[in-house]
Amino acid sequence: MIWRTILICSLLTLVSCTARYFALRNNDRIMFFGDSITQYGVKPNGYITLIKDSLSKKLPSIEIIGAGIGGNKVPDLQARIDTDVIAKNPTIVVIYIGINDVWQSITPGGFGTPKNKYETGLEEIIRKIQKTGARVILCTPTVIGEKKNGKNQLDKQLDEYSGISRHVAQKTKIELCDLRYAFVSYLKSHNPRNVEEGILTVDKAHLSDKGNRLVAEELLKALKQELIGFNDK
Repeated sequence: MIWRTILICSLLTLVSCTARYFALRNNDRIMFFGDSITQYGVKPNGYITLIKDSLSKKLPSIEIIGAGIGGNKVPDLQARIDTDVIAKNPTIVVIYIGINDVWQSITPGGFGTPKNKYETGLEEIIRKIQKTGARVILCTPTVIGEKKNGKNQLDKQLDEYSGISRHVAQKTKIELCDLRYAFVSYLKSHNPRNVEEGILTVDKAHLSDKGNRLVAEELLKALKQELIGFNDK
């Protein structure tokens, strides 16, 4: 009976600590760090705006900051992590990157990011943020083309880079928001004509209103919140 009581108390303590860790505070400063998808996320109906509008209904003093720059890859985030993120003292950092690291490997004049540099770069970024005491959420890259069953040109590479992101999240003991999985799962059920764009994206990569909503929903799940105040037209 004594050991049973100790076990129950230990479990209750663990749950309590987890709840405190995940609970958002009214003075939290959440930063979204990424490429053009994040840059556009601050626009009306963008995923950052949806998250901001949803959270502000419960936490009016919470601060939401977009730090996305078009064309960015992991090495670009490494170059600006100190000035664009750490200097602003966020309490939570969401890293949403990977599309350009893959896509630019086939674009004229572009250079993708080798897998080893993608992995070590992500880890360096995360470790720097962790040293500040901020919480980190890492997103897997989404899609470059919306066809189902691995029929897009870069699906294999995106799966590989998503796998790297998952591994890095596990290695650094941070939260993972698996957007790749969420997008692929959604498109299996909602792309009956197997089109390349126009459902979750407007151009195979940048988000449509539905894509922005899906990203917002998934990230709010990671923040242990739910999307409110959004009308699905």
